[in-house]
Amino acid sequence: MTTTSTEAIEPTHDNDATTQSEATTQASAQASSVEYSAGVVRLGNIKPAAPEVEEATPDITDKGGENLEQKSFADFGVTDPIVDALDDKGITHPFPIQALTLGPALDRHDIIGQAKTGTGKTLGFGIPVLEDVIAPDEEGYEDLLNPNQPQALIILPTRELTKQVAQDLRDAAKYLSTRIVEIYGGVAFEPQIEALERGADIVVGTPGRLIDLLRKGHLHLSGVETVVLDEADEMLDLGFLPDVETLLARVPENRHTMLFSATMPGPVVALARRFMVQPTHIRAQDPDDQNQTVNTVKQVIYRVHAMNKVEVVARILQAEGRGRTIIFCRTKRTAARLGEDLTDRGFAVGSLHGDLGQGAREQALRAFRNGKVDVLVATDVAARGIDVDDVTHVINYQCPEDEKIYIHRIGRTGRAGNSGTAVTFVDWDDTPRWSLISKALGLGVPDPLETYHTSPHLFTDLNIPEGTTGRLPRAKRTRAGLDAEVLEDLGGSAPRSEGRGRGGRSGSRGGSRSGSRGGRGRSARGASSEGSRSRGSRRGSQDGDRTLNAGKGGRSDRGTRGRGRGEHSPRSGSGNGGAAGSAGSSPAGSGSAAGSERAPRARKRIRRHKGGE
Repeated sequence: MTTTSTEAIEPTHDNDATTQSEATTQASAQASSVEYSAGVVRLGNIKPAAPEVEEATPDITDKGGENLEQKSFADFGVTDPIVDALDDKGITHPFPIQALTLGPALDRHDIIGQAKTGTGKTLGFGIPVLEDVIAPDEEGYEDLLNPNQPQALIILPTRELTKQVAQDLRDAAKYLSTRIVEIYGGVAFEPQIEALERGADIVVGTPGRLIDLLRKGHLHLSGVETVVLDEADEMLDLGFLPDVETLLARVPENRHTMLFSATMPGPVVALARRFMVQPTHIRAQDPDDQNQTVNTVKQVIYRVHAMNKVEVVARILQAEGRGRTIIFCRTKRTAARLGEDLTDRGFAVGSLHGDLGQGAREQALRAFRNGKVDVLVATDVAARGIDVDDVTHVINYQCPEDEKIYIHRIGRTGRAGNSGTAVTFVDWDDTPRWSLISKALGLGVPDPLETYHTSPHLFTDLNIPEGTTGRLPRAKRTRAGLDAEVLEDLGGSAPRSEGRGRGGRSGSRGGSRSGSRGGRGRSARGASSEGSRSRGSRRGSQDGDRTLNAGKGGRSDRGTRGRGRGEHSPRSGSGNGGAAGSAGSSPAGSGSAAGSERAPRARKRIRRHKGGE
């Protein structure tokens, strides 16, 4: 590959802007022991923007009064097999969103859970779902109205997030026999159909493929009694609202519904009001973190010339302490070209965008998680929901479209209490857009600092050794690379973007307009001609479940469930005494009215409490 020259020459400035920038830099150096340029956002100076008019007021908010480090999951009513499985993964104490959610969710109150990305929302709904589902070897399974059919449905916006959530649930259900099935597009239908025919207790999937299987008669939702909508704001941004409404219309009305989202704009609130019964709105927020961005992320904003971006990126990737890095692009073409260029410069790079088949996308993610590559170049749509805790750097190669996408991008680092660095490149043409983002988030950087690969502040801001060039030295090329990861043939048709179709902002940029363009390079071409025809006409279908209201009798007729320590093998389900009580205090706004509409399921639990039985 012939690399276009990017050796731009840094111009000499002789104007007031430069003088002002230098003055700001000097002032910052005096106020801090570390000398940073004006391109680094001072988190202490962030002024939170006024909340949206349509933003809902939460019923329960984390005030930081409870010391969660002294609490275990058992203290919140979680049964022993799940506690033990989480302990095996090193998860012993709940995050705030989990602690606030578990009590009301275990009591089957409808919940709106709001927390920033990377704060543990998955277990916030995953644990209650696992507690509520009755596995085939548990008491009461034979009494279900629809045995062998899904009891819980979890809807997510992307394939990658679906696989991730399903794996988190499997980890938590390590000592249970609960059957979890993933349903998403871009792969062959047959394995998913066979999994459903064998029996599924929890279905985790994307809207399009779920509807495809529903209309073909392979997926039945009449027995679903718990529904979860995760990343609801992103789902609406991608244009999935009609699909979500179709799925919810096929589920019994007396279901238990949980909705989780990073933000709570008007459309999400309207969705909750339409499909939920007196939901309790829970917001988990650090009282010392009033801004929308994560306060553990060091944010750096530069104005960079398009011809010089690769040179700047190549030096950032050689910063001291740099670990796994995600580089975001707005278009598939830019992501593919940048991945090739960085690979040519000696970096271990994987790509994630809409022109790749599902097999190639999963190959890149596995290589990234397994450390065979440490740089992932991705588009916004393809990278939604990627959860890798030890990402140290995020680079916005192209300016994000709005503040929501900016928050999503930088939220890939600084997760689970870790620190991180987010670097944003702003072209001259993107300055008006960035100015709006900066104002909305209160960053105070409407006019980014002009930066080139030769700029001294680039090296000091990001801890880059002096003399670093635009190519990785051969002695440091120690990663196995993308080709060291197995490429699976998952079948299915040519790739398509998840966000195509209904006016989603990101969708129009994230994927191809037709499947015929997919499969470049490593794409897995499948045998199914139907592909992921997930966005076809949804009107007038008479297929799928015809027993919609079969399960409207509530859960009081279902069997009880007892789990004690040592019951990790198949359980007989007999002899566990004790009536189910409230797992936590009754949430505000969900009182007796909700209970009259939907009877809570009676459960027997053997709970461990701090200090003994």
